[in-house]
Amino acid sequence: MSAFVVASLVLVLVVLAYVLRPVLKAHRLSGAAIFVSVLVMTGALYFAVGTPRALDPAQRRAPQTLDDAIAQLEAKLADEPGEIDGWRLLARAYTAQGRHAEARDALARAVTVAPDEPDLLADAAEARANADKEHRFDDKAVQMLRHALDKQPMHQRARWFLGIAHRQAGQPAEAAKTWEPLLAIVQPDVVATLRPQINAARADAGLPELAAPVAASAKGITVKVELAEALRDRVPAGATLFVIAREPGGPPIPVAAEKLPAAKLPLEVRLDDGDSLMPTKKFSDLAKAEITARLSASGDAMPKSGDLEATPVQTATDAKATVVLKIDRVRP
Repeated sequence: MSAFVVASLVLVLVVLAYVLRPVLKAHRLSGAAIFVSVLVMTGALYFAVGTPRALDPAQRRAPQTLDDAIAQLEAKLADEPGEIDGWRLLARAYTAQGRHAEARDALARAVTVAPDEPDLLADAAEARANADKEHRFDDKAVQMLRHALDKQPMHQRARWFLGIAHRQAGQPAEAAKTWEPLLAIVQPDVVATLRPQINAARADAGLPELAAPVAASAKGITVKVELAEALRDRVPAGATLFVIAREPGGPPIPVAAEKLPAAKLPLEVRLDDGDSLMPTKKFSDLAKAEITARLSASGDAMPKSGDLEATPVQTATDAKATVVLKIDRVRP
C-alpha cells in the first residue's frame, strides 16, 4: 500500500505543479498553501478510504477542506496506527496549520512503528524543535538524531540538526566536529555556506579556522577503474563514479575521494591530498589506504542498493604502481 501511496502523491505533485504554476509565480505564499492543502486532502482521501472500501459508495466522500481531510486521516490512523506514510502526511498537514505540537506527536507515533529509519528520525527531531518555544532540540530529539547517525553516519539533515543542537547546548567544538564531515558530500554552494558556520563554531571553541583546501602533494596514487564486461549493460545513463580512499580498519567516512561522470570506463584518476575530505586527516597522513570505486545511479555519496561496486584494494599511499579496481558486483 505504501508504494501506491507514494506513486499517487507523486502524481498529484506533478499535476499540481503544472496547474498551479501561475498561482505559485504570482502569489508564492497562497500558492504554497493551496498546494499543501490539496496534497494532504488527496492523501487523506486515500488513507481514509483505501481499498477495497473504496468500492462502497458510502465511503467515497472526498474531503472538502483541509480540516475535513485531517479529520478523515485521524480516523483512519486510529484504526490503522501502523501506517507510517499516514502519520507523515498528518504531521505535514498539522505543520501547514501551525499545529507544531500535534505534528511532533504524529511523527513520534511514526517513529514507534519504524524506530530505525534515519529520514523519519530526522523529521521527528526537527518536529520536536519546531514545537519548542525556543526551537531547541531537547534530549529526546538529540537521541533521535544520534540514532539516525548510528544507522546512516553521513545522513545530512541529521548531522546538520545535531550540530545545531550542540551549538544550542554551548558545545561549539562538538558542533564543528559534527558538521565538518558534511563538507565532503554537499554541493559547492552549500560548502560556501557551511564552512563559515563551522569556522564560527571553531572560533567559539577556541580552535583555529579550517585550513583552505589542500593543494595536491607529491604523495599519491594512480587508480585505474575498469568495468566487468558482464555489467556493461547495467550501467544507468548519467551514472556517477566515486573513487574512494578510506583508512583501513577506520571509520566509514572517506579520507579522500573523487566524483566523476562515468562516461567511459576504463579511466585513470589520481588520489592525493588535493582529494582529502577531512581537515583533520589528509590522504598523505595515511601509510596505507583502502581504495574502492562505485557507480551510483543517483549521484548520491551514500551507497545504495543496486549500485555497482569494485572489491576494495589496500595499498601504500605512496605506491608507484597503478592500483587497478574492477567494478564487478552489484551492491545488495
